Amino acid sequence: MKSAQIDTFFTTLKAANPMPVTELAYTSVFELLTAVLLSAQATDVSVNKATRQLFPVANTPQKILALGLDRLESYLKTIGLYRSKAKHLLLTCQILVEQHDGKVPRTREALQALPGVGRKTANVVLNSAYGEAVMAVDTHIFRVSNRTGLAVGKTVDEVEAGLMKRVPAKYLVDAHHWLILHGRYVCQARTPQCWQCGVRDCCDFKPKSDSPASSL
Repeated sequence: MKSAQIDTFFTTLKAANPMPVTELAYTSVFELLTAVLLSAQATDVSVNKATRQLFPVANTPQKILALGLDRLESYLKTIGLYRSKAKHLLLTCQILVEQHDGKVPRTREALQALPGVGRKTANVVLNSAYGEAVMAVDTHIFRVSNRTGLAVGKTVDEVEAGLMKRVPAKYLVDAHHWLILHGRYVCQARTPQCWQCGVRDCCDFKPKSDSPASSL
């Protein structure tokens, strides 16, 4: 993707979705952290289904700890890897209570010190909860960035660095959401929906001849 096309790319995505937000359901920073921690290798739909039952009962570190491991697992059984996630969540809650007065920290370093929280999860919290201009590269963003030519890289870190360099500052806070949603619903892994893509003129990807996009 040429530098001159980047502004058009994001202007188009913004016009289609002026105020993008995560599809994870949450009402507090702690609920967001919990949902993102649970979302690894799981869909937002499955996480929301579980937290819809969990959060009315326990939506603070103290309340999660009071549940204990067995009861917490019972709420998370519909999510992949729920046993390890339950353990990580309990340990995270313990650290939040003991070291952060029960509050979610605002620095990447402190967030990544929490069990089960990697760079991507930390960046999601920093972006969605605290409005920081950071880029949480998940599988959708990694694919879209490479496929379109927006930020090409062999690793997540390379793509993140490329996006931070190439995405104009005025779009950076929302770019994370636009790219995820575009990857989830349009620029899909197996069959990219090029024929209905609003930013196809900015994209480096050339669909196969048997794709519906080839008729455009």
